[in-house]
Amino acid sequence: MKLTKAAFAERLRNGVLLCDGGMGTMLYAKGIYLQTCFDGLNIFQPEIIRDVHREYIAAGAELIETNTFGANRFKLKKHGLSDKVSVINAAAAAIARRESGEDILVAGAVGPLGLKIEPWGPTSAEESVQAFSEQIEALAGAGVDLFILETFADINEIRQALKAAAQAAPNHPVMALMTIGEDGNSLYGTTPEVFGVKLAEWGADAVGVNCSVGPAVMLTCIERLIRVTGQTPLCAMPNAGVPREVDGRNIYLCSPDYLGEYTKLFIQNGVRIVGGCCGTTPTHTRAMKRAVRALQPPQPASSAVREGLENGWETPAVPRSEKSNMGRMLEEGRFIVSLEIVPPRGYDCIQALESVRKLRDRGIAFVNIPDGPRASARMSSLALAALIRRESEIEPVLHYTCRDRNLLGIQSDLIGLHALGVKNILAVTGDPPKLGDYPDATAVFDVDSIGLTNVLNALNSGRDIGGRRLDRPTAFLIGVGANPAAVDLGYELSRFEWKVKAGAEFAITQPVFDVRVLKDFLEKIRHCRIPVLAGIWPLSSLRNAEFMHNEVPGVSVPDEVMERMRKAQDKGPEAARKEGLAIAQEILNAVKNLVQGVQISPAFGRTDIALEILKVL
Repeated sequence: MKLTKAAFAERLRNGVLLCDGGMGTMLYAKGIYLQTCFDGLNIFQPEIIRDVHREYIAAGAELIETNTFGANRFKLKKHGLSDKVSVINAAAAAIARRESGEDILVAGAVGPLGLKIEPWGPTSAEESVQAFSEQIEALAGAGVDLFILETFADINEIRQALKAAAQAAPNHPVMALMTIGEDGNSLYGTTPEVFGVKLAEWGADAVGVNCSVGPAVMLTCIERLIRVTGQTPLCAMPNAGVPREVDGRNIYLCSPDYLGEYTKLFIQNGVRIVGGCCGTTPTHTRAMKRAVRALQPPQPASSAVREGLENGWETPAVPRSEKSNMGRMLEEGRFIVSLEIVPPRGYDCIQALESVRKLRDRGIAFVNIPDGPRASARMSSLALAALIRRESEIEPVLHYTCRDRNLLGIQSDLIGLHALGVKNILAVTGDPPKLGDYPDATAVFDVDSIGLTNVLNALNSGRDIGGRRLDRPTAFLIGVGANPAAVDLGYELSRFEWKVKAGAEFAITQPVFDVRVLKDFLEKIRHCRIPVLAGIWPLSSLRNAEFMHNEVPGVSVPDEVMERMRKAQDKGPEAARKEGLAIAQEILNAVKNLVQGVQISPAFGRTDIALEILKVL
């Protein structure tokens, strides 16, 4: 496979790349003694290297590294193999290339020389470049797609390796990874703020860290790197924790699930390449694969699914206009108005259903139903949506969260909802339990809102999450959340773009209190624009405004609005309520020509206030 630097960059823009795990760990587990020259196995026992590659590919790795970490003339000399540099590296690349097929990338692994170079040792910079070039030329000639310079402690040494790569294989992408200590700095003391910038300046196509530490310390380092690396893709390949001595052996105690959770955190902090180092195995890779799948847009179908598509079993997706009344109105460009109905605390939903009937009589066509808002324990939003669908002509827009359900439960819920006629779904990650009534409750989060959008899109394509065919495709209208006032707007925009790529058909924003912020957001999503409904929240008091500003994630109330509520509050509760209503009407007037609809969420279920706001339309 011919991989250019531009193609590599495009691959990382389109999704996260999952690399394999520890080669040495696997070889040791297969009975290879630590004193053995692992690199020499490429020519003496190639079948064992082949088996390791196969296991990682079966676990979901999209990139495998050649078994050449120490295959340079200086390290091989200790084993009497210094004259076999080209043979060993070419053999390693050939083994990986045979196992990779068409879909898996092969990275030529290049580690430190195993000695100190100037100014710290007698080996000159020129000698080190020659040694690196010898190895890189052999790997490139045998067909690797890219290079990974890994586990470097000395920034000066990795600079020589980058020079060698530029000379010996100028068209190959290069990943440059430092190794760090518990303080997050390189083992020579260079900070991430320094080496991150320098590696990019010296020509690395991706920069990052690997080995030496577990995922927690590495995440802290990544958080420092992201501040200085700009558009350069980041890579994280932690050990399976710090090894502990157990019965005379070093054992890595980091579980696959633990590494999988940290993989999500890496991705959420901007990492585009993830993998494992010492102590990680194909079991860890599988856990990381689940995390990657949950947090990135859909990738091209697997060979099995492609074969099914070629055989014609995938049914065409239902057009948006035929999915629901809301889908039809969006397709026609009509303005959407949805009012929020919060599920009751108990099982008595008579009041909620009565409110829905009143809204129907006032011409409201849609109600949105939050799912455990603020992580509170309420009647199932799914049950209330089904009841509303059965008892009235109003269509529910169900907020469906990932917090409380694993992937199997999510799929079962969605298929059941479709059977009950609930088809307008807003995919949201969900507030963590610590914000709500039961802070010690366990959260699931198998996927977040992007992963949930992928699930919905798969069902709409006529297949389940395992790629198996459904009798008929579902017809969900897929909505997602958007936060124009996000503190890290770049991250929010990136996630929004991923949601659109995953299949989102409309978006609902967090409550808007500053129209200028909304305008800026809409301008920035022009390239991936889908219909947007603006959230409108009529403030009921100064305390409500302060609560929204300080305690509701993703909501910002500007100073001028806060001051208006403060002055009104001085005149009494009713004056504050009227001022909040006036502010909401002003916002609605200002946004009605910018967006495709609004979602109004009155405090305390006051649908009368919501209807009052709508009079300005």
